[in-house]
Amino acid sequence: MNGTNESWLAALNTGLNNVVGAINGVLWGQVLVYLLVFVGVYFTVRLGFIQIRQFKHATQILKSGREVDNGLSSYQVFCTSMAARVGTGNMAGVAVALTVGGPGAIFWMWLIALFGMATAFIESTLAQIYKFKDVDGQYRGGPAYYMEKGLGQRWMGSLFSIFLIIAFGLVFNAVQANTITDALSHSFGFNETITGVVIVVCSALVIMGGLQKVAKVSTGIVPIMAIGYLVIALVIVIMNITEVPAVLMLIVKSAFGWQEAAAGGVAYTIAQAMQSGIARGLFSNEAGMGSAANVAASATPNPNHPASQGFVQMLGVFADTLVICTASAAMIMLSGVMDQPDAATGISLLQQALSNELGSWTAYFMAAAIILFCFTSIIANYSYAETNVMFLNGNSKKGLFIFRLCVLGMVMFGSVASLPVVWSLADASMGAMALTNIVAILLLSKLAIKVIKDYEEQLKQGKTPSFDRSKFPELDELEDAWQTKDAEPAVK
Repeated sequence: MNGTNESWLAALNTGLNNVVGAINGVLWGQVLVYLLVFVGVYFTVRLGFIQIRQFKHATQILKSGREVDNGLSSYQVFCTSMAARVGTGNMAGVAVALTVGGPGAIFWMWLIALFGMATAFIESTLAQIYKFKDVDGQYRGGPAYYMEKGLGQRWMGSLFSIFLIIAFGLVFNAVQANTITDALSHSFGFNETITGVVIVVCSALVIMGGLQKVAKVSTGIVPIMAIGYLVIALVIVIMNITEVPAVLMLIVKSAFGWQEAAAGGVAYTIAQAMQSGIARGLFSNEAGMGSAANVAASATPNPNHPASQGFVQMLGVFADTLVICTASAAMIMLSGVMDQPDAATGISLLQQALSNELGSWTAYFMAAAIILFCFTSIIANYSYAETNVMFLNGNSKKGLFIFRLCVLGMVMFGSVASLPVVWSLADASMGAMALTNIVAILLLSKLAIKVIKDYEEQLKQGKTPSFDRSKFPELDELEDAWQTKDAEPAVK
C-alpha cells in the first residue's frame, strides 16, 4: 500500500513539475522576455533616453537623498531595493548566462539593463504618485495601489498582491535560506538545522520591526557587501588589465556571432547569447516586475516630486546589472576558467575563478558574500510583501504578525528542505505578477510621462522641482499623500 502511495505521489509530483515547467516556459521563454524588452524600448523612446541624458542628475539626487525630516529617505529606499535585487543571482546567474549563452550574453545583459532603467523609472514614479500614509504615518504604495487608485481595478491589485506575497514573501525567502545553509554545509560542514535557526532568529529581529527596521539594516549592510564584492573584482581586473580589451572585444563579437569557436570549443549562437543575457538581466534587476516599486513608494523624496524617486530607482537597475553583474562576469572571464576542461557550473564557476586568481582563502569570502546577499534579500523581500498584505487587509496592519510568522516558517523550511516544484511555482507566480504590472504601467504611462516631463521642465527653468497636483486633473478625486493638506491615515 505504501509503495502504491509513493508511486502515486511521485507521479503527481512529476505531472505538476511538467505543468508548471510548461507555464514557466511560455511565461519566461516567450511572453515576458519579449514584453519586457518592448516596454523598456518603448519607455526609453518616450522619455527621450532619460537614463542617459539625466544620469548625472540621478546620482546627485541619490547623494542629496540621505536625510529627511520624517519617514524613509531616498537613500534608505535605494539600499532596501538593492538588498532585494542583489542576491546569488548576481553571482550564480551570471555564471549560468556565460555557460549557456557564451560571452555575448553579457552584452545583451547590459543592453536590457539600459532599457530596463526607463521601465523602473515609470513604475517607481507611479508608485510615488499614488502613495498614501498608513496608520503610523509611513508612506505606502506600489503596483497594487496604482492599479486600484489609477485604474479603478482593485481586483487587479489584489491579484498582483497575491502573486507577490507567494513569490517574494514566502517562497523566494525559502530559496535564499536554502542557499545559505547549502553553502555553509558544503563548504564548512555546518549543520543545516542549526544554521536555519540562526537565520530565522536574525530575520525575526529585523522583520518584526517592520519597514523602518528593514530599511535601517539594509542601509548598513548593502554598501558594505557591494563595495567588498566590487573591490575583489577590481583587484582581479587590475591583475589582468592587459587582457581587458580582448575580453571586451570577445563580448561584442560573440553577441553578434562574429566570434568563431576555438578548436574543440563551444560555438554559441546569437539566439543563445540574446536569450541568456536578456533573461539574466531582467531576472536580476526586476525592472518592470513591480517588486521594487513597493518600497519606492515609501520614500520621502528630495526634491519633493514623484519623479525624483524614479531617478533613484533607475540607478538601482544600473548598479545591479551594469555594475555588480558585470563584476561577476569580469572575474570569471579574466580568470580563464571557462576555457578549462574541468570548468565548474553556477556559483562554483565563480568560486573556481576566485580561487585560481587569489587563492583558497576566497572560499571564506564567497561564504560571507552568499550570507550577506541572501540575508538582505530575505528582509527586503519581506518588506515588499508587507505592503501587499496591508493592501489586501484594507490598509490595516491586522494579520501582519501572523504573516511574519509564516515568513519565518518558510525561512526555516527552506533551510532544511528543497522542493524544486515549489521553486518552479514561485517563478510562475512572479511571472504572473510581472505580466499584471506591465499591463498596468502601460495603461498609466501617459500620466507617468506627463509627471516626469513636468519635473524636467522645472529643472530646465532652474527651479528645484516640486509637485503641484493642480497641474494633473487626473488626480482631482484622489485622496493621497500629495494633497496640499496630507490625507488622514486610511485606518485609525
